[in-house]
Amino acid sequence: MKTKVFKNIFLSSIHQNAGKTTISLGLFRALKERRLKTTFMKPVGQQYVHVGDMDVDKDSYLMGEVFRTKQQLKDMSPVTIGRGYTEQYILNPHKDKLQGLIEQAFQRLTAGKDAIIVEGTGHAGVGSVIDFSNADVARLLGSKAIIVSEGGIGKSIDEIILNKALFDLKQVEIAGVIVNKVLLDKYAKIKKILGKGLANKGIPLLGVIPVQPMLSAPTLDQIYERLDLKLLCGEEALARRVNNTIVAAMEPHNMIHSLRDGTLVLTSGDRVDNILAAITSHLADEGKGKKFGVRIAGIILTGSLIPSPKIVELLKRSHMPVLVTENDTYTVAAKIENLICKIQKTDQDKIEEAARLVKKYVDVDAILNSFNKK
Repeated sequence: MKTKVFKNIFLSSIHQNAGKTTISLGLFRALKERRLKTTFMKPVGQQYVHVGDMDVDKDSYLMGEVFRTKQQLKDMSPVTIGRGYTEQYILNPHKDKLQGLIEQAFQRLTAGKDAIIVEGTGHAGVGSVIDFSNADVARLLGSKAIIVSEGGIGKSIDEIILNKALFDLKQVEIAGVIVNKVLLDKYAKIKKILGKGLANKGIPLLGVIPVQPMLSAPTLDQIYERLDLKLLCGEEALARRVNNTIVAAMEPHNMIHSLRDGTLVLTSGDRVDNILAAITSHLADEGKGKKFGVRIAGIILTGSLIPSPKIVELLKRSHMPVLVTENDTYTVAAKIENLICKIQKTDQDKIEEAARLVKKYVDVDAILNSFNKK
């Protein structure tokens, strides 16, 4: 009878926001579908939320909510690094304490389990300042590492090899590479050439995932909170997702051509013509089964300018979220462009999409089979 081999997977990346959490969600779901008792851990977290009297890494909190393992949150996030922590650590190192926290949490989590997904933070060297880089943690836990990269060829291979060098130094085996966020028009080329380039280096290519803009698309509620805006109306629809943003500085007949479902319209509060055009298009979409317009995600009125009471009343009747800011239109547009919104427990569409992408584009069986090789 074959002895079941424990699957200990460490997800690293070439930089932050490469998509580790998306892959963690999809991989966790894929392992559960294979009837593997799976758990999750982020040993060192930098962004955290308060849960009761605990500081819990955001990714661990998400996984706990999605896969109903909240009772293990403390072990899923044994070490969190807040503001000023690194300075304190440099002045008063306590490596043994951190090692104990990580090892004990790992042992409790993996008891009776078949697999664990351990998510790192950023590239292989992140965490070195507190003596626990991703490579250090992977070695401590006896994990095999998967490096998550983004689309590209030369630069991607260079960065993958640089990260692999640190894992090699720490004697951590690389199970392979997953390339994420690849542009569709370059997908076939990158899969072929990057796969060959990695094979030349003896590194398996485990998957190539095309870019999915929806995964980085914020909701109105996230923009509202992150940009510290004021709400004029439409609170009940703040969960709408923003698929694209337009600066409505043109004439209305030109703006109409830029509107699509999920558009966020940025306009000065005194551009009544464009405000009315957005309202008309949105209301036309909600007509009696006939689609004459588009479903607008919402409007941001810039410059702290509020239109007349009659226009405000029309906005309220449209049930569109309308937000107000004192900033100018282009400043707000730049802030939204640079906004990074991690997947949240309420983002059921993103969670399902993450599972679909991993199932379709990642060779999960190759990952599992790598643990059967001596």
